[in-house]
Formats: sequence, structure tokens, C-alpha cells
Amino acid sequence: MLNVLFLCTHNSARSILSEALLNHLDAQCAMPGRFRAYSAGSSPRADQQPHPMALEVLQSAGVCTEGLHSKGWETFSAPGAPSMDLIITVCDNAAGETCPLWPGHPATAHWGYPDPAQGDAPDARKREAFRQTLHAIHQRLKLLMSLPPEMLHGNLLQRAARSLPSPSSIHP
Repeated sequence: MLNVLFLCTHNSARSILSEALLNHLDAQCAMPGRFRAYSAGSSPRADQQPHPMALEVLQSAGVCTEGLHSKGWETFSAPGAPSMDLIITVCDNAAGETCPLWPGHPATAHWGYPDPAQGDAPDARKREAFRQTLHAIHQRLKLLMSLPPEMLHGNLLQRAARSLPSPSSIHP
């Protein structure tokens, strides 16, 4: 099983969407159990919760949201934490921060997506931005999941994850 950690600053939108969607897609695929997704934030607020629109969009897409919660990345760098194989930053802030030293030296990649919660747009526009972000994440995750097993290790995994094309249709 490949453990994948999605990182963002607050762990409330893009990383939560990624975690839930990869776990959902893995459970639905012909060979379930290849991937296990987690998410965390570099600096979640003390009372941080997943963004309500992130949960709404996931539920509308038929993706389970049970158990999703915001947490700091120290959860996954502590002794006894699951060992990660791949760490993907999904926002530019987290990509630019100094990350902890991860046990096992996992592969890393940056898949930047615009923040669907940013700004003061009307709720309908924000909801559409969340939907588009989920769709873009879905496209990339399907590509990741389609990689042959021999590509899911070390440097090959890092090269493959970094080279997956970025969806160009996100306009929050």
C-alpha cells in the first residue's frame, strides 16, 4: 500500500478534498488497497475544521466525509505515525515552507491548486470553485492511480508524481 500525505497550510480545503477523494477512488477501483491518503496542514488554526463547502462538494460527489478533520503535519512526523511514501503539497504556501524531516525520505511533489475559499465571492461562485478544484484533483489522482506498480517506488514515484499534468481548467 502506498501512503500519500496531502499538505496545505490550514488543512481545510484542498488537502481535505485530496485525502477524501483518493481514499474514495481507491476503494472504488478494480484493485482496492493500493493507496491510503492522509492530509495535514503546516499551520492549522487552533479550532480549524474542514471548510463546509469542501465537505458539501465531497458529499454531493458521493465521497464519504466521515472522520475528516483538520490536523497539523507534526501528526505525521511523530514517532509511531504511518510512514509516508509520497507527500504532495497542494497549495503554494505549504510548498514554500520548510517541511519536517519525514521518516523514510518519501517522494515529494507539488500540485498547486488555487484556493477555492479565497476572496469574498458569493457562495454560488465559491461552491463552483470548490467543485472545479475537486474535478482538477480527481483528474490528477486518476493519473497517479493509473501508474504501473513498478513506478510507485522511490525516485520513479517522485518523477512520475511531479510530471503528472496540471489541469488547466480551474478558474475560481
